[in-house]
Amino acid sequence: MSSPSIVIEPLLQRGKLRWQVRMGRRSLIFHQEQAARAFAAQLHMRLLWLQQSASPDDEFAPPGTPH
Repeated sequence: MSSPSIVIEPLLQRGKLRWQVRMGRRSLIFHQEQAARAFAAQLHMRLLWLQQSASPDDEFAPPGTPH
């Protein structure tokens, strides 16, 4: 299973520069580029963690699951 791509792109909205973070059909718009990049990085790390925790041979269980 491959992770969906996360895209950051500038967006001109009502004459102001905004930053859109897209993953598939879903998107969020940020006023600041730094906030958009921080969110995209966190989203990317979360997706990697979810992929790793989905594999049955992983030694680390997600938080809140019984061992």
